[in-house]
Amino acid sequence: MPRYLRVLAPAILLAATLAFLLLGLHIGEAAAPRALADPGAVVRYGLPISRTLVNVSIAVLIGSVLMSVWALASEKAETRAAMDLAAAAAAVLTVAVGATIIFTYVDVSGLPFSGDPMFGAGLAQFVTEIELGQLWMYELLLAAVTTVLAFAIRGRRATLIVLVAALLTTLPLAQQGHAAGASGHSQAVNSLLVHLVGAAVWLGGLITLAFIARTVDRPRLAVITARYSSLALLAFIGVAASGIVSAWLRIGTWDALVNTGYGQLVLWKTGALVVLGLFGALQRTRVIARIGAEAKGGRMFTWFVLAELAVMGVASGIAGALGRTATPVALEPARDQGDGISPAEWLTGDPLPPELTPLSYLTEWKFDLAWALVCAFALGLYLAAAIRLARRGDKWPVGRLIAWVIGIALLFYTTNGPFNAYEQYLFSVHMLGHMMLTMLIPLVLVLGAPVTLALRATHKRDDGSWGGREWIMWAVHSPYSKVVTHPAVAAVVFAGSLWVFYFTPIFRWAMSEHLGHQWMIIHFLISGYLFALSMIGIDPVPYRFPFALRIVTLFATMASHAFFGVTIMTGNGLMLADWFGAMGRTWGATPLDDQEAGGGIAWGIGELPTLALALIVAVQWARSDKKEQKRSDRAADRSGDAELNAYNEMLAKQASRDSKVTR
Repeated sequence: MPRYLRVLAPAILLAATLAFLLLGLHIGEAAAPRALADPGAVVRYGLPISRTLVNVSIAVLIGSVLMSVWALASEKAETRAAMDLAAAAAAVLTVAVGATIIFTYVDVSGLPFSGDPMFGAGLAQFVTEIELGQLWMYELLLAAVTTVLAFAIRGRRATLIVLVAALLTTLPLAQQGHAAGASGHSQAVNSLLVHLVGAAVWLGGLITLAFIARTVDRPRLAVITARYSSLALLAFIGVAASGIVSAWLRIGTWDALVNTGYGQLVLWKTGALVVLGLFGALQRTRVIARIGAEAKGGRMFTWFVLAELAVMGVASGIAGALGRTATPVALEPARDQGDGISPAEWLTGDPLPPELTPLSYLTEWKFDLAWALVCAFALGLYLAAAIRLARRGDKWPVGRLIAWVIGIALLFYTTNGPFNAYEQYLFSVHMLGHMMLTMLIPLVLVLGAPVTLALRATHKRDDGSWGGREWIMWAVHSPYSKVVTHPAVAAVVFAGSLWVFYFTPIFRWAMSEHLGHQWMIIHFLISGYLFALSMIGIDPVPYRFPFALRIVTLFATMASHAFFGVTIMTGNGLMLADWFGAMGRTWGATPLDDQEAGGGIAWGIGELPTLALALIVAVQWARSDKKEQKRSDRAADRSGDAELNAYNEMLAKQASRDSKVTR
């Protein structure tokens, strides 16, 4: 590969990004002087530049660490180069965030930058008391921690820590993208989070390819590029879907798409995305095969990467301008829109949904892009693995496939359907969704045996890198897995989470904060899955209870659930009274009656999946006994009942001795 690629690739990316950032600021009039409290040209241009530099450095950071974890050999120069790039990107991120904090404070306060103590005091107040400043402060702390980790860590498994820290840097940025309490806040935040992570994998992975090209030969580069291409395809789907959702939430009408500066920038970015999609298709169908096979493959790779990075720079620059351009749909919190809003809208940011009827469970939906993509990818990858087995002549049980499809369908329905639309307003609906997430959905998903399928369908790597099979094997046999999959631990977490969640401040956090709500979904889904896995799972785990002890464990958890449900049903006080009791509903049961119904759901309906677990354990126990009996019969047939004959002979000798003694 050319020596200049490491320098030319980031130079082209930054040049294209800066050029189209300035063009986008002109189109959207985001850098025009303000009539009131104008912060000056330095801030009007410096803030979007530093903010765009934050986005690009996060992309390089995440992309390079992910490539190290997934595509590169741990002990080779390629990984060292990628991690050096990650450390540099993290350092740049930290500096860019620090500059952005100062520019943002000057922009929102209207005070000129100075070394005066009053300026420093105001800045300190901004990052400690104002939500926007607090989010940027969190970003700065995360960036600094990630920088230290990226410089200090080089081991394969420990690199996962760097990857997690790098991904966490996207959370404060996603929270800033849509005003808390504004309509559609949760959908917008999740869409922006998907967009940030997808763009980071796509852009950062390509920069990593350019950076490590000098450390590998062309055949090896073709292999790494193919692995990157698979990640880029998933990233493209996420970026495209999230871009559509995010843009529509901010534009609202087709007229605004064409006749506003924001809409025109969206069209520019859409064009760049289409071109990048064509680049990806060309890369997968033509370029990868020619990199290692042709003498000019290295030159083709170089020009292809540079051209694609130029287009990515266009998209990044336009994205930076979009972040500073006024949106056709105002993103103001509901609480700032006057006295004409309902109590429910003041609390949640969204209007109170229509009265809940049996038909509402089919007609009322509140889509969540992040969970919709999780379901789509989980279903698509599972089907792809099953098809791969079928093509090589192996069979995958149809029952397991059906179980997985049903489980994913239920997960999509729970996270995007009426439960998501009503759970903030009705405790009973919230509890019903909770029972789905922690009891029914995990039970069905476990029967799909996804780990077993993945191990059978993925290929073992022999080049020093770790792919899906290697990471799954490590996860299954890790000490952490031995703890969390132990039946006793899984049962305690499964049953105890109910009490800890609903009778501590965690419940309020999950209801009022977007991050808390997402944590609730993930936690209860995983805790339910681990418990079901320890009871009836087909996938390998380090240890399972004997069948009799599993039945005892299940009945113990049923008792705990029943006691929990009765406690809620018989409670005299309203849980989160200033939330569920302050929605201003004029339909449905009173909040206290609705809470009692929620307790009944936890007690009655919630026990049905546990009873199903007990029945499945009983069936597995019976089948295990039958298998053991058949094994014993086959062993007896092979040995001519040698064990039985020996046992009978021993009894005969004992009887003979006893008869002699009695004589």
